[in-house]
Amino acid sequence: MRMMKTAATALIAAMALAGVAEAADFEVKMLNRGEAGLMVFEPALVQIQPGDTVHFVATDPGHNAETINNLIPEGAEPFRGAMGEDVSVTFNVGGAYGIKCLPHLAMGMVAVVVVGDDPANLADLADGGLPRKAQERINAELAAL
Repeated sequence: MRMMKTAATALIAAMALAGVAEAADFEVKMLNRGEAGLMVFEPALVQIQPGDTVHFVATDPGHNAETINNLIPEGAEPFRGAMGEDVSVTFNVGGAYGIKCLPHLAMGMVAVVVVGDDPANLADLADGGLPRKAQERINAELAAL
């Protein structure tokens, strides 16, 4: 009887753990030159699940990663990485996040992080009121969704 009880407990524990999804890590490089041109995040579009972490890597100097004002989901916390330093962000609130490099925003250095399967705020990013080059790049990434 004791052996059956131990086996049943182990089975229940294994079933519970099987239902828990592990968080994933993603890397986005901050580059002076990439496949899409000058001053880019690569990749510029990341699709993740709540609880996943994105590591913004300062591959080239003079860049940072931070949220774009008013272009994050309701209830999400903005973040701001230091200039020339890596920053890691765990995204817990579902939706679309506009990300910029502050000194290179006008040059179009932006990225989109989509958290979850049904971001309700995509229209906000599509009409974000950004400088022309930045808005073009955001819209190109949204079109790829």
